[in-house]
Amino acid sequence: MPLITVKVFKEELSAAQSTDLIGKITDAVAQVTSDKLREVTWVVIEEINDGHWGVGGNPIGLEDVNKITSAS
Repeated sequence: MPLITVKVFKEELSAAQSTDLIGKITDAVAQVTSDKLREVTWVVIEEINDGHWGVGGNPIGLEDVNKITSAS
């Protein structure tokens, strides 16, 4: 039984985005392995509070990530 954990910042995804992500990840697992695994594939989305995630020794938050992604 595959178990996939996705970590995102708290309030980064809407309920609709979470539902879409779970479906697409499940589809990818079934496509790469076997469609028989679709019904037993677990996807867990864990929300992380701002400041509880670090990069390069520094705590970051959703605002920091948004700055990085909008600069690209």
